[in-house]
Amino acid sequence: MSTSLPEHFEDFAEARREGFLRVKELKDQGKNICGMFCQYTPAEIIRAAGLYQVGLCGRSQEPIKTAETRLPANLCPLIKASFGHVMEESCPYAFFSDIVVGETTCDGKKKMYELLGELKPMQVIHLPNVPDYERSLDMWVSEIRAFKKGLEEKFNLEITDEMIEDSIKWCNKERAQHAHLYELGRYNPPAITGKGMNDVSDGLQFMFNEKEKYNKIQEIIEQCEENWKNGIYPVEPDPYRPRLIVSGGGYAGTSQKTIDVIEELGGSIVCYEGCCGISSLRRAVSEDQTRDPLVRIAEKYLDVPCAVVSPNTRRMEQVADTIDEWNADGYISITLHSCNPFAVETENLRRVCESKGIPLLHIETDFSPSDEGQIRTRVEAFLEMIRMQKEAKAHE
Repeated sequence: MSTSLPEHFEDFAEARREGFLRVKELKDQGKNICGMFCQYTPAEIIRAAGLYQVGLCGRSQEPIKTAETRLPANLCPLIKASFGHVMEESCPYAFFSDIVVGETTCDGKKKMYELLGELKPMQVIHLPNVPDYERSLDMWVSEIRAFKKGLEEKFNLEITDEMIEDSIKWCNKERAQHAHLYELGRYNPPAITGKGMNDVSDGLQFMFNEKEKYNKIQEIIEQCEENWKNGIYPVEPDPYRPRLIVSGGGYAGTSQKTIDVIEELGGSIVCYEGCCGISSLRRAVSEDQTRDPLVRIAEKYLDVPCAVVSPNTRRMEQVADTIDEWNADGYISITLHSCNPFAVETENLRRVCESKGIPLLHIETDFSPSDEGQIRTRVEAFLEMIRMQKEAKAHE
């Protein structure tokens, strides 16, 4: 038995670092770039328009000081970092974006978009936040129609139903593959580390050749599965190692002091639930071409249970299912300071975890290094508690 990771993991770690060179190459070739912030942005429409999609969520402490000259200090760090990068022209992805698409998943972002629209061409998609499906669907379909029309007018093109159908099929294929990557965490021991999943997921949005990207992910999945069958695991097998689900919104900028530390201290992150995790990947757009493709796209995205929806019973049901399916021993909720929807919803997550007999750790943080020691101490204690519980249960 040995431990290793497939070699192509480094390709995704490099993707973000080198992505700005690829974006410039695309611009030099006359291609158009669409910047976006959230999984609610309909990728099918962007792809059908021939645009290249890139994520703009800030994850660095550096531009926040600049942003605070125009935004309040007690705002979510992701919002401030994203806006600060645009103000400073320090993010090449934002700099080269021909249009930025915003979605109304929180009040802070909504108001920030008003200021961002003074610096970059923007289109805002208004997301319904009530679980009344029929009423919300009508509104959401109209927003997606307006989004399509806005892109057509901005770039002087026509997005046909045929283009959209082709994008639906491709995006479904990509989501199914990405979900398969997360399902490697169901293995015991896991066939992939949480950091490995995170690196691939993060790098996806900065790789612009879709077929090359798809093939590389497939190679990783197949190599992980082959390694596992041959007794080659990414971590040493340990029956008492805590299996963890990590959740939250916009925490990518905290990964060094959260994700990395959790696994460094002996935990196994087996799944991510939330904005960029399994939540949006489980849902495919219907490929029934007898129905309006924009309605089918709207149905898919509306079915993703974001914390902005109230009451959000569907997310609680999904969390309960995920705990069972990934055989989790614990749940870690990571929220950013002033991210009220996710922070308040943590109490309902705690109740779900209690009903499943597992503990929850809530980490509220930002992009600064000031709380690294405190987080490490809390994570270490949480993991030790779970390990002791598993050992005690094994000896009953």
